[in-house]
Amino acid sequence: MSSPPPSAAALAGRRAGATPTLIWTALIVVYLLWGSTYLAIRITVETLPPLLSAALRFAVAGLILAVVLRLRRGPGALRVDRRQLGSAALVGVLLLAGGNGLVVLAESGPPGVAVPSGIAALLVATVPLLVVLLRSANGDRPPLWTFAGVTVGFAGLVLLVLPAGSSDAVPLVGALTVVAAATSWSVGSFLSGRIRMPADPFVATVYEMVAGALVLAVVAAGRGELGDFHPAAVSTRSWLALGYLMVAGSLVAFTAYVWLLHNAPISLVSTYAYVNPAVAVALGALLVAEPITPQVLLGGAVIVAGVALVVSTERPRRVSAEARSGTAPTGDHS
Repeated sequence: MSSPPPSAAALAGRRAGATPTLIWTALIVVYLLWGSTYLAIRITVETLPPLLSAALRFAVAGLILAVVLRLRRGPGALRVDRRQLGSAALVGVLLLAGGNGLVVLAESGPPGVAVPSGIAALLVATVPLLVVLLRSANGDRPPLWTFAGVTVGFAGLVLLVLPAGSSDAVPLVGALTVVAAATSWSVGSFLSGRIRMPADPFVATVYEMVAGALVLAVVAAGRGELGDFHPAAVSTRSWLALGYLMVAGSLVAFTAYVWLLHNAPISLVSTYAYVNPAVAVALGALLVAEPITPQVLLGGAVIVAGVALVVSTERPRRVSAEARSGTAPTGDHS
């Protein structure tokens, strides 16, 4: 998650030790692992209660990360003040309980109700567009081409969820649930750069995961998921998918992403926003035969084009402005 940006000198020093091979290796890890998490969520919720599975994912991942930080950095590794703790908890609830939790809910249920994993990824790709709108409401004035990208992206969103009158149409309620998830994620991402977070992004992530897991567990209990949870009834593939989400999605890919933020141009790192949906759609079609209709291809292509336009027009402007002030940008994901 977000942390105070490193100085330009420190960033240059870190980048000096990052070879193109290492940078592209980390990028491929983020592309593939984050792109594959949508399919892993779908497999997880086949036999695991949705919100309970998400709570388990983040609780275990947060605990592992906390232990690693404690062993590597000593007793004070996780020390933060109350304001930092509260900020990290708020961001964690918005990103993980609201953002991820609603995606998990949308992907659960019988065919015709559950949103296919590839469609969920395409809808979540609207996050950069929503963040631009939040910035504008806060008094920022993004360039005209950024707003053009937002308009194009949301036109793609409408095309994607527009009723098609066929059995392969995107479930509207599920699609709106994913849009609500993207909105929650966008608000969390927006706030994380404007409130006092823990200085270390890994420490911030520990508290975000713990807070998100707690809220997910409470809501899961309120929905009766604890009573419906019978470990013996959970399939091996659902357990494996949950383990994959814990390790690959929440630990490995996030570590690679944080390393990239400190060692690669942010314009390059940001390409994950429109590569992940392509990976998710391809995996869903290849591995679980999710339908790829002309409407999905058209709407998805328009969304990705809009996000690409926003990323290409926003990132260079932000990098140059922050370079002049001696800082570099950071980013958000889970």
